[in-house]
Amino acid sequence: MSNLDIKKVTFAGVLIAMGIVFGDLGTSPLYTYTAIIGDRTITEGLILGSVSAIFWTLTFQTTIKYVFITMRADNNGEGGIFSLYALIRKQSKYLIWPAIAGGSFMMADSLITPPISVTSAIEGLRGVQPDVPVLPITIGILVALFLFQRSGTGSIGKFFGPAMVIWFGMIAILGFGNLVKDPSVLKAINPIYAFRLITAYPGGFWVLGGVFLCATGAEALYADMGHVGRKNIQFAWIWIKIALLLCYFGEASLLKNYVGQTLTSIDPFYGMVPKWFLLPSVAIATAATIIASQALISGTYTLINEAIRLNIWPKMHTVFPSELRGQVYIPSINFLMMAGCIGMVLYFRESTNMEAAFGLSVTFTMLMTTVLLTFYLHMNKYPGIFTYSVMLVYLTIEITFLVANMKKFAHGGWLTMLIGVLLITIMYVWQAGRNLKSKYKKFLSLDKFIPSLIKLSNDTSIPKYATHVVYLTAADKPGIIEQRIIESLFCQQPKRAELYWLVHVEVDDAPYTMSYSTEILAPQDLIYIRFKLGFRIVPRINLYFKKIVNEMVANKEIELENKYCMIDEHGACGDFRFVVMKSFLSFENQLPFWTNLMMKFYFILDKISLPDPQAFGLDYNNVVLERVPLVMREPGDILLKREKA
Repeated sequence: MSNLDIKKVTFAGVLIAMGIVFGDLGTSPLYTYTAIIGDRTITEGLILGSVSAIFWTLTFQTTIKYVFITMRADNNGEGGIFSLYALIRKQSKYLIWPAIAGGSFMMADSLITPPISVTSAIEGLRGVQPDVPVLPITIGILVALFLFQRSGTGSIGKFFGPAMVIWFGMIAILGFGNLVKDPSVLKAINPIYAFRLITAYPGGFWVLGGVFLCATGAEALYADMGHVGRKNIQFAWIWIKIALLLCYFGEASLLKNYVGQTLTSIDPFYGMVPKWFLLPSVAIATAATIIASQALISGTYTLINEAIRLNIWPKMHTVFPSELRGQVYIPSINFLMMAGCIGMVLYFRESTNMEAAFGLSVTFTMLMTTVLLTFYLHMNKYPGIFTYSVMLVYLTIEITFLVANMKKFAHGGWLTMLIGVLLITIMYVWQAGRNLKSKYKKFLSLDKFIPSLIKLSNDTSIPKYATHVVYLTAADKPGIIEQRIIESLFCQQPKRAELYWLVHVEVDDAPYTMSYSTEILAPQDLIYIRFKLGFRIVPRINLYFKKIVNEMVANKEIELENKYCMIDEHGACGDFRFVVMKSFLSFENQLPFWTNLMMKFYFILDKISLPDPQAFGLDYNNVVLERVPLVMREPGDILLKREKA
C-alpha cells in the first residue's frame, strides 16, 4: 500500500478503497431501517418514503457533495476536515473555529460508530439463539480490536479489501433476491415519495433522523482519500452504491410483507437472510463491522495527529505501527477510545438504543465541512453561482438533517454532543493559550548580539558548556531571536560553545513536506536552521539535525574537529546540547478572571501533555529544559517602604 499509485485507477487501489474507506457507509444497512421505523407500525407510505429518502440522500449527500465536489479539495492528495482547513486557513483566522468544531464532533462520533456496528452484527445471532450474550461478545471484540492497534494494519490490511468485497457482494445478492420478489418498490426512486413522507406522514420529518444514518460514513470518504486516492474511491463508489441500493431496496421489499406490524416481527436486514446462511452472514457482517471500526479508529488517530501538528491539540506520544503511508498510533487516545466505546455499549446495551443517539454529532461535522468547502471554492475562483449554489443547497440539506436529529438529543444524543463540546473546549483553550503565550514573547534583533556571541565562544576563561548548543526558537526568520534565549545565553550561566545553532520548526500546509534550509549567520559560530514539516509528519528533530550536520560537514560549510572521534566518517563529533525553553504562569500576573482561568486550564493541559523534548523527538540525555516565567500583565506600583535600621 505504501507503493500504491493513488493518482490513477488501479485494481489494487479500488480493492484497498473498499477495505478501508467504505466500512461505515457499507455497514449502515444493518441498522438504518431499524432506526427509521423504531416502534412505529410499518406502512407502505413509510417504507416507500424511507427508501426514496435514502436513495436521494446517498445521491445528493454522498455522491454529489463528497465523491464529486469535496474530494476535489485535496491537499496534495490528502483529505479530511483538517486537511481542508490547512488549504484555506490563510483566508481568515476565524476558519479555525469551524475546523475545530467539525473535527471535534467527528471524533465524538467515532466513540459510538464501532459499538453500534459490532452490536448490530452480533444481534443477528438471536435468530439462532435468542438469549445469546450480545454485550460480552461485543465488548470482547472491541477490546481485542483496540489492543490490536499497536501492531497496525500492515500485516492484515491486505485482507480488508477482499473481506469487504465479500460483504458488499453478500448484501447486493441478498437485496436483489428480495427485490425481485416485489420490484414495485423501485418506484420510490421518484422523490415525490420522500416529499410525502416529510409532509404527509405523521411525524415524518423526524424520520429523517434515521434516514441520515445511511450517509454517516460520507465524511470518512474524504478523510481517507490520502490512503488510496480520489479516482480509486470514485470508481469504487459506483459498485458500492449499486450494492447499497440493492440492499436498501431489498429490505424495503421485505418490509412490505409486514405492513401493519412492528419490527418485533422482523429484522430488516437479517430477515433477508435464508436460515441456512444465517451464521455465515453474521460472521461476514461481524468481520465487516470490525474492518469499518478499524478504519474509523485509524482515522481518529490521523485527526488527532493533524490537530497536534496544527497546534490545536496538546502534544501526545505518537508511534508508527506500520509502513503504510500516514498511519499513526496514539496510545493514550487508543485506550481513551476503548474505554469510551465500552462505556457506550454498557450505557445503551442495545443497538436500537444506540440508533436513537447516533448521527447527531456527525451532522455538525458535515455542516462545518460545507462552510470550509465554500471558502475553498471561492479561493479557487469557481464560478460564483456554483459556489453559492453548493453552499445554499447543502446548508439547507444539512440544517434540515440537524433539526431532525435534534430529537435524538434526549435519547442519548446529548452524550456525543457533550463529548464534542468537551473536545472543542480542549482545542479552544490549547489554541488560545498558545496564541496568548506567543503574543507576550519578546523578540530582539539578532545582529547586535552576534559580536558578543563570538566573544563568548572564544572566551576560554569561561568553562565550556557544550561543543554545540542548540536552541529551539519560535523565530521564523534568521534576523530575530527571543529575549529569553539571549537571557539564557548571557545573563544566567554564560553558555560557551564552539558553535551555536538556532532551530525553528515550521508546520507546512502540505501534509508530507520534509525540507529544511540553513543560513550561516556567523561562520563557525552561529547557524540558523528552518525545518518545514508537513502537518502529518511527526517531528524527529534529533535524527534530522544529525543528518544536516553531517551534510554541512561533507559540503565543507562547517568544520568539526575532534582528533579522538573516529566513528563518524564525516567527523560530526562533539557533544550537542539542546536547550528547550518552557513557560510557566508567573505569580506576578494580574489577569482578568476569565483569562486567568483559561491560562490555568491551558497550563494544566500543558503539564499532562507530552514533554517538549519528546514531542520534538530529542534524546533526553542531551536536552536541557529551562523554565521561564510568563508575565502577561505586570503588577502595578508596589507600595513597599524600607524601614530604618
